[in-house]
Amino acid sequence: MRGKNGRLEEHNAPPFAEVPKQGQVSVWDFPRPPAMEQTGLPISVYQRNLCLAKTDKGYAVMETASPPTYYIPPSDVNQKLLVRMPKKQSLCEWKGKAQYWALAAEPEKVIAWSYAHPFPPFEKLQGSLAFYPQKLDCFLGDEKVRPQPGQFYAGWITDNVAGPFKGAPGTEHW
Repeated sequence: MRGKNGRLEEHNAPPFAEVPKQGQVSVWDFPRPPAMEQTGLPISVYQRNLCLAKTDKGYAVMETASPPTYYIPPSDVNQKLLVRMPKKQSLCEWKGKAQYWALAAEPEKVIAWSYAHPFPPFEKLQGSLAFYPQKLDCFLGDEKVRPQPGQFYAGWITDNVAGPFKGAPGTEHW
């Protein structure tokens, strides 16, 4: 979904959108329905000093008004440290039915989700886990990610994205 200039195809940004600085992309350039691309970036997730996941084969899902959400292939996740939460699920209109994951040591605390059977065109996300940066230490390369505002969304804010970002009080209508 990238244009000739390497940026995602332009959309009409609202007047309150931040103007991206050199090297940044605006979340207001992200499409709806979302776009997905393999990143090739080093992605890692830690619970304190314990590495839960590490990959350079992750996918970014980019949707209007939200920072990217990163998905890590199941082969690059330490599955021994996680448990699926069988009674917790939700439905994403774009990706399908989500199942949720917790730390084995804290089985009631949601830290990630995945899609066992994602809708097209998100089939490549099958089994990959997306982690909540509100609850863990998440990194893109050496940069520690800042969580998207609120508790519902799990976008990863880094220095290369410009907002403002959906999730804070008063942004529900975006």
